[in-house]
Amino acid sequence: MRSNSAMRVQTFVSQIEAFRKEWLSPDPTLVVSTSGSTGVPKQIRVEKARMRASARRTCLVLGIKPGSLSLLCLPVQYIAGRMVCVRAWECGLRLVAVEPSLHPLAGLDFVPNFVAMTPAQVFETLRVPNEAEILKRVGVLIIGGGAVGSDLANMLRDVAGAWCTYGMTETLSHIALKRVDEELFTPLPEVSLSLDRRGCLVVTDSVTGVDNLLTNDLADLRPDGKFRILGRADNVICSGGLKWQIEDIEIRLSNLPVPFQITSVPDKRLGCAIVLLYQVAPNADSELLRQQIQTECRNVLPRHAAPRHLIPVGELPLTPTGKPDRSAARRLAETIIDTSNTSAHVRQSLL
Repeated sequence: MRSNSAMRVQTFVSQIEAFRKEWLSPDPTLVVSTSGSTGVPKQIRVEKARMRASARRTCLVLGIKPGSLSLLCLPVQYIAGRMVCVRAWECGLRLVAVEPSLHPLAGLDFVPNFVAMTPAQVFETLRVPNEAEILKRVGVLIIGGGAVGSDLANMLRDVAGAWCTYGMTETLSHIALKRVDEELFTPLPEVSLSLDRRGCLVVTDSVTGVDNLLTNDLADLRPDGKFRILGRADNVICSGGLKWQIEDIEIRLSNLPVPFQITSVPDKRLGCAIVLLYQVAPNADSELLRQQIQTECRNVLPRHAAPRHLIPVGELPLTPTGKPDRSAARRLAETIIDTSNTSAHVRQSLL
């Protein structure tokens, strides 16, 4: 009987083969799934010609030459993994696939020239010396699917070829890049940007065919076209008449000793109450951990941005691509607070 690991590898190989068959079919379009990080996942149909153009642009901008060894370690049902394949097939790269996991470089006996990874994969890889050594020697590393925090950016100081990306399924992967130690993203050639009345980014890109694509990403857009992402418009919590950006609170709390997510629940007095979900191991000292979290919240957050509820959970809700599942986090917080009547598992008021 085959092991679970062998079965997962075979499943991944079968998925790549199925996508290859779909890519080579005469149909000029194919279907890609969105991750559903802030809402319901959906499927969109995209043009293969646009994907080819996006692939060629990426390889040109990053200097990826034909014959380069490209590592596929992302699921192929989503745009990031599919574009890894397309870049290899269209730009003459040698594609090597490993099962998607938090440690995609484990056991490798070669150094890839080109790798696309998520922030979580990069973080876990850098915690293992042998894997970190391989990553430091990678020619070009692009990191997407989530923000790279200050802690991870510091860990990447010795990875000379590391880039952060900005993009989404609708833009067929990234439309802007920045070095990990830079503040601002630079749009790729043929990309033009503007802001809507909310301050959210609007993308036009003749290469991928998007025209005035309205995003929910609040941005600081500079006159030269460079920008930084402030957070998502749908990740704003209005509490007690004040507005707080979820991403800003999470960045300020980046030194917490456990994985966590910020969300909110309805509150009769405040309108919405800020909630911190945090992941607790079974053998953890839960009371000590709660005290550490409370102390850090008081030290780094404005008084009214401090979470009103601290909720320990066994696992944080994530999308299939490893992003925080914001909708699931809200539902989980509402369920726990309702069923516990804000006792026992819910620690009240840091205000």
